[in-house]
Amino acid sequence: MDEHEAREVKAQLADYARQLSERVVRPADVSGGSSAPVLALGLARQQDGSYQLAVRYRLGLSSVRSVARKVVDKIGPDDADVRRTGRIRGLDDTTVRPRPPVIRAQSLGETGRVRPLRPGVSIGHVDVSAGTLGAFVRVDGEVHVLSNYHVLSGTPAAEVGDVVLQPGRADGGSAPEDGVATLARRVELEPDGRGVVDCAIARLEGELAQPDLQYPVGRITTTAVVLGGESVGKIGRTTAMTHGRVTAIELDDVVVGYGEELGELTFDNQIEVESTGTGPFSRGGDSGSLVYREDGVAIGLLFAGSESGGDNGSGLTYVNPIDAVLAAFGATLL
Repeated sequence: MDEHEAREVKAQLADYARQLSERVVRPADVSGGSSAPVLALGLARQQDGSYQLAVRYRLGLSSVRSVARKVVDKIGPDDADVRRTGRIRGLDDTTVRPRPPVIRAQSLGETGRVRPLRPGVSIGHVDVSAGTLGAFVRVDGEVHVLSNYHVLSGTPAAEVGDVVLQPGRADGGSAPEDGVATLARRVELEPDGRGVVDCAIARLEGELAQPDLQYPVGRITTTAVVLGGESVGKIGRTTAMTHGRVTAIELDDVVVGYGEELGELTFDNQIEVESTGTGPFSRGGDSGSLVYREDGVAIGLLFAGSESGGDNGSGLTYVNPIDAVLAAFGATLL
């Protein structure tokens, strides 16, 4: 199938998959009796440039697998790319560690206290564990850090003006010593709701507003819409520099667990990445990382992942499209 045909097939099968799930899968089969979707559908680009329907199921129950099989039967196995993702969750880190020393060396993916600030280091709201500083952006003429809602805000109880720490609390950061920014804006996440982006920005002041803008591939100031199959990389607080491949685009009904306060949220139009190395592309604490093509063009903001799945079995990573993230704040990459 070409891209247009694959998109049409996805649209035609989306309602069928949801209705089938409601008939076949019992509420008791999903966590807490949740009515969240059990199947995500998107597009998977092949090496020859053609597309398949990406079919993703997160639960290994026979009832869920039967839904996936019936959807595939509608189009034939040659036109489907089917994977079990395992359970997907937001990737912050919940392990609290002693306060570390200041780090000034140019190593990447740090859990320490890093000055000047740079992409890939530990950061988080004063009441959040730790995630990753993904990028620096300009909004209304001022410099901000960009990361996830669940990294820079954490919960609906957080307020504009709250302190953001570097390193994050899980890495020993504390206020006021490690306060580097204040929460400025966020895209709200509704408990057990549906969204497209998990993002927030925090405003920098003074000398901190003159950060180190370099990534492993140099400075990143441009964005692109993914087509699928791209080789990508990221620099994150936990797994540092990793490499991967885009395995699906435009994924709808991606269900992500956020814990008791927010529950399970469903996301549409997401990007899926698998590792091309021996280890995972991301782990807890990498949330907020900027994902970029190998030529240094930004494609998305990392926000979630699974512990299983992918060709090497180390898990799959989920990414918000970067243009949707930036548009939410009227932001530009620095």
